[in-house]
Amino acid sequence: MSPLPIASPRQVRRAAVALVRSDGRAFAAVLALNAAAALLGLAGPWLLGRIIDRVAEGATAGDVDRFGLLLLGCALAQVVLGRQARYLAHRFGERSAAKVREQLLDRVLALPAGTAERAGTGDLTARGTADATAVGETLRDAAPELLVACAQILFILGAILTVSPLLGSCGLLGVLGTVLASRWYLRRSRPAYLADRAASAGLAGTLSATAGGARTVDALGLGPQRLAAGRAAVAEAHRTRMRTLYLRLRFFAAIDLSYAVPAALVLPLGAVLVAHGAVTPGAAVAAALYLQRLVDPLGSVVVLLEGLQSSTAAYARVEGLAPAPVPVPTQGGGAHEPADDRIRVSGVRYAYPDGPDVLHGLDLDLTPGERLAVVGPSGSGKTTLGRLLAGVERPRSGAVTVGGVPLADLPPERLRRQVVLVTQEHHVFLGTLRDNLGIAAPGADDAALTAALDAVGWQHDLPDGLDTELGPAATRLDGARAQQLALARVILADPHTLVLDEATALLDPATARHTERALAAALSGRTVIAIAHRLHTAHDADRVAVLDRGRLTALGPHEDLLAAGGPYADLWHTWRTA
Repeated sequence: MSPLPIASPRQVRRAAVALVRSDGRAFAAVLALNAAAALLGLAGPWLLGRIIDRVAEGATAGDVDRFGLLLLGCALAQVVLGRQARYLAHRFGERSAAKVREQLLDRVLALPAGTAERAGTGDLTARGTADATAVGETLRDAAPELLVACAQILFILGAILTVSPLLGSCGLLGVLGTVLASRWYLRRSRPAYLADRAASAGLAGTLSATAGGARTVDALGLGPQRLAAGRAAVAEAHRTRMRTLYLRLRFFAAIDLSYAVPAALVLPLGAVLVAHGAVTPGAAVAAALYLQRLVDPLGSVVVLLEGLQSSTAAYARVEGLAPAPVPVPTQGGGAHEPADDRIRVSGVRYAYPDGPDVLHGLDLDLTPGERLAVVGPSGSGKTTLGRLLAGVERPRSGAVTVGGVPLADLPPERLRRQVVLVTQEHHVFLGTLRDNLGIAAPGADDAALTAALDAVGWQHDLPDGLDTELGPAATRLDGARAQQLALARVILADPHTLVLDEATALLDPATARHTERALAAALSGRTVIAIAHRLHTAHDADRVAVLDRGRLTALGPHEDLLAAGGPYADLWHTWRTA
């Protein structure tokens, strides 16, 4: 299950109302134009009934022509008003959809990094694409059309009851059947659609993980396991989709029956009433035509309700990011600024969800400006410690503070000015090389961008220099150059503390060492914490922290630890002879 929440129906209604109010004039104009068009649409059956009655009374051709011209004028006016209403509705919908997407992006970027990672790419991608698109389409089309269809139903029922209360009761029977079927459907459809969208997100995440790790799957012979995972995800998506299909089929069957009842009653009942002189032939024809007209808005309500349930579930997922879990301040509301740049780790214990502790009471005091290497065997907790030092994760107990303030309590924008975590997983954004660098320092000039690239050993061989377009359809960077680009961003961001976790793993050893030394020179005076897998990093550090099974077993300069023997000396000699 995704840790990202789903908004409640009340929250969805509140968000939808706020969104409509933000462009209230346009929405009101759409409703007014559609209502006017609906009222003009009522003129047709009434005028046709009047023509029949006037002909029966001996009206002349001129009288009929005048009614015909009036009927034509109403039809043309209805077309013009309807077209303008659709135009305004599309503009309103596109503006609203843009707001929803911008709001969603802001909320995703504001999520704690650990929360976003645990959610998985499938869930976030589905919320940002299919779910946001469904919300936009609803705001553009379904919401105005649903309100207008409901208004048309009321107008038509009012017109039928005015023509003949008894014939109008036939229309009320059809509406009653639709209301009962809708109540049954609405009670069951929301959880079904939420489950359907969650299953679709899970399927997308499974396929994305398999495709992204295709080489690993092939190298380790994991094809059968990934195939089984894919089939399970497809089966779950199929099960949830069939549930929504079952609900729709029963719903539509009940609605079709509701349509048939009024049509089956109005014609024989109208004939009886005309025969007894209770209504005129024109009134009976007008009532029959109004009932026929009632089918269209009722059908629209049914279709729109079905689509609205799906889009409401989508909106619940989109709006669910509003109350997403955020770090809970533990000291004075988290409003304090760090007193200095000193990072302390005090009695830290950490466990991943539903797992045992992987760090056990760590204590570490970093002097501002020092270079600390964290070493240890695989699984010792090095990466977890790096994530805690970068404020990505919050300790289960104990504290990781900067200047006396818990790192995880700092707002994201303040945290990233203080600490930056760089791993071997880097992203090249679509755009130019200048755009990719400017993300870290929007105001930097070309000289600063070039200097940052020089500091990480960048080879200036791209065809258009800083203006070279990067991406799958343009110039593609290999893993090593993508790492260099990420490290250049770090220099431009100029954080006080830098956490490097295999940040140069894709570079060859000689280039990696050169790059790390260049980084150290470029970030002189800054605190650098290197998760060291190549121990030459530890050799160059001011101090080395040795982890083993989540515990700090040694701490000190490289030469002192070698002289003392123990786990670090064993690691060093094993690495040198490998």
